[in-house]
Amino acid sequence: MADDTHIEEHLSTPIAGHYDVIVVGGGASGTVAAMAAARLGARTLVIERGGCFGGAATANLVAQWVAFFHDETRVVGGIPFELAERVQAAGGSDGFHRYVMGEAAGTPFGLRVLPFNPETLKVVLDDAVKQSGAEVLFHVGFSRALTNDGRITGVIVETVGGRKAYTAGTVIDASGDAAVCASAGVECHGEAVDARAERQPCTLSFRLSNVDVARFKAVPSAERRRLVLGGLERGELFWQSLSFVSTPAGTDAICLMSRITGIDALSERDASRAEQEGRRQIASIVPFLVREIPGFENAVLADIAERVGVRETRRIQGRYTLTEEDIMTERSFEDSVALGAGPMDRHEPDGTGITLYAPPSPFEIPLGALVPAGIEGLLVCGRTLSSTREAMAGARHMATSMAMGEAVGTLAAMATTTNRLPSAVKVAEVQSRLSQGKALFRRSQVETAIAA
Repeated sequence: MADDTHIEEHLSTPIAGHYDVIVVGGGASGTVAAMAAARLGARTLVIERGGCFGGAATANLVAQWVAFFHDETRVVGGIPFELAERVQAAGGSDGFHRYVMGEAAGTPFGLRVLPFNPETLKVVLDDAVKQSGAEVLFHVGFSRALTNDGRITGVIVETVGGRKAYTAGTVIDASGDAAVCASAGVECHGEAVDARAERQPCTLSFRLSNVDVARFKAVPSAERRRLVLGGLERGELFWQSLSFVSTPAGTDAICLMSRITGIDALSERDASRAEQEGRRQIASIVPFLVREIPGFENAVLADIAERVGVRETRRIQGRYTLTEEDIMTERSFEDSVALGAGPMDRHEPDGTGITLYAPPSPFEIPLGALVPAGIEGLLVCGRTLSSTREAMAGARHMATSMAMGEAVGTLAAMATTTNRLPSAVKVAEVQSRLSQGKALFRRSQVETAIAA
């Protein structure tokens, strides 16, 4: 019976396919998870709501990969580093560069990053996923998880052709919002009203053409900060940022300068408002850059990201919760499957500043933080790992997320291709397979590499 607040539905949904592994989300972590699973022989399907792989790197125009390096030491290998090499070989990047974050905020933080042309990356990821043997469904939205007796068995999706079901032995939630986990009844953090109010702000990125990048780089740091503070005072800018990256040609600027606060990205109304507010801010930022910033005098708005970038929504309750103390005290884990590099990167929810600081060394991410508590057959990767808000701020960077993706994709394939649940696969088996693929997951591996 229906009333004026609910509609009662009785649906018969066709099963459109059976897979060993389903990955929900084709962002940085999900793409690598799918490749890892497919390469190990698992029949793998990626479900992505957009029209390309890469997530923040492509659809959000966050055109650089952060956290491959801790200072000058590389801490991520395996499939993620292979993809870094492939985008360089395709002419989409001229390699790793030293980059200073937070300069205009007065908190400069140097790190090594890989800037790239996001359009080239789209093509590289298409080829890499196809070669791995994984299948993809673009423009498909996740609807709900299918569960039976404490185990996930598949997902319901919405397509242009209607509602469909896909079943799988293991499902990987790479949605960025823990959407599968929440639907499956996993306890999630960050959904309470007070937690939503404290979330980091969103950013809508944009690209300018006809930029003299070399001229801009010659502007002293103190002068950049003076110009930004002036823009803030006049209401033309929205946070202490003059942050951009450029593609190899050096004639464009991909800018992360909008700051959209008070957004609950799990609300369709807030998410819609964020897109419009982001464009309103860009309409103010661009004239400021053209008028005030050397090198931008002839700049033209060439592109606005397909969707706003979200830094924080849900985090799952896993079998272990990674904390800032774990990271800063260099805690080791027997079940470590990935390494993070930071920085610890927290944007003020309501202000215009940013907090940046480095962990003392690469930090280990345990498998327990990627396994939701209370359900079998479901794994996660990316910023929804089981962690505190503070730890997530250091673990959410794309290279770290890709390393998590390789770990859970490997585990998922090892489980389903041997007819086991993921919980029945010993972590030593996963670590052995990751080592064969040149993935880095223990601090001692990096120390050994430095000593050698």
